[in-house]
Amino acid sequence: MNSEFIIQGGVRLGGQVVASGNKNAALPLLAASLLTEEPLILHNVPRIRDVEIMARLLQTLGVSVEWIAPNSLRLQAADVNARALSRDLCREIRASILLAGPMLGRVGSINLPPPGGDVIGRRRLDTHFLAFNALGASISVNGEFQIRTSGLTGADILLDEASVTATENAIMAAALAKGVTVLRNAASEPHVQDLCRCVNRMGAHIEHIGSNTLVIHGCDRLGGAEFTLGADNIEVTSFIVIGALCADERGLWIRNADPQHLGMTRLVLRRLGIRFETHGADVFVPGSQRLVVEPEFDGYMPKIDDNPWPAFPADAISSAIVAATQAEGSVLFHEKMYESRLYWVDKLISMGARIVLCDPHRCVVQGPSRLRGERVQSPDIRAGVALVIAALCAEGESVIQNVQQIDRGYERFEEKLRAIGAQIERRPI
Repeated sequence: MNSEFIIQGGVRLGGQVVASGNKNAALPLLAASLLTEEPLILHNVPRIRDVEIMARLLQTLGVSVEWIAPNSLRLQAADVNARALSRDLCREIRASILLAGPMLGRVGSINLPPPGGDVIGRRRLDTHFLAFNALGASISVNGEFQIRTSGLTGADILLDEASVTATENAIMAAALAKGVTVLRNAASEPHVQDLCRCVNRMGAHIEHIGSNTLVIHGCDRLGGAEFTLGADNIEVTSFIVIGALCADERGLWIRNADPQHLGMTRLVLRRLGIRFETHGADVFVPGSQRLVVEPEFDGYMPKIDDNPWPAFPADAISSAIVAATQAEGSVLFHEKMYESRLYWVDKLISMGARIVLCDPHRCVVQGPSRLRGERVQSPDIRAGVALVIAALCAEGESVIQNVQQIDRGYERFEEKLRAIGAQIERRPI
């Protein structure tokens, strides 16, 4: 059902929220259930739209999917075959491509309709297919991707880009290949590490987890396992920004935040004057912060850009841009990965932000700006959350439309915001 958020801005917030499990870990881990006929039990799984869609795709392939607790899933792929997948479901999420790797390893084939997801520019699939080719698969295109193999064999593979989903696909395919696979220029994000650890728990042997060169020893079969997902570092970053911009003297606690993955977030947000503390597994964001942009040592305007892990994540750029609108000074943002991702800043400009969009990848933000309430539409998950953050800072009422995009990646987002004092309501349209 289509719905919108109505937000009364300017309300000071405080209290605590609990971080959800990592959305970007949940989707490949659900796909990993295809690697074995035995049960895979996953804990701390976010109840979000993308997870529900992935579960429905797995059920199409014959996987039993059961919620055994509010955030725990039991999956069992006892009898799997390459049934036709729904084009409509595949069009809704980019992660449908993650079914290819485990299906190649398990049954040797899959017909995959083109994946969808956020409209943030062209997102190539070549890296996936080149890895599959190297392992012994063939790919043909006839309205959908027809991927086949008579048997996968380990190989020395250099990925032509450090793609997260291509790395995950290659890991799952190689886990059931004959021999050893060396995967170079591999992505190493926390969610990739979660996948490696889970597949190891299923009986695989993956070495150098967290590095850009993985060594994967193929197995004849894998078994069941139980695994708990780490916190969603992008959601945690969003709440750090919310706390810095909107919290009162109580500050904001983010529980179960996995601070070990926030090192670059701390360095980058510090350039905007944002401070936060770590306390064991939790993060505390002091309230009433005065944000001042920190210039480069030579006095030049600072630049915030994204790069593969452990650099600042592309998914966190949108929230950082909103933070910059409330900081004193100017900062250049360079979003390198997606060619249309910055086009949403025109909505921030309509709310009163002073932003110059230099080209599809760069913008200059000058703050602080007094934002005003506006009716805007969420174009994708991360921009939608950024617009919610802007609305919380703004004077007056804002309406954020197309919030089903936010539902794809953030669990009970408005409930968490209401729990810390935000005046936000969901209205069906």
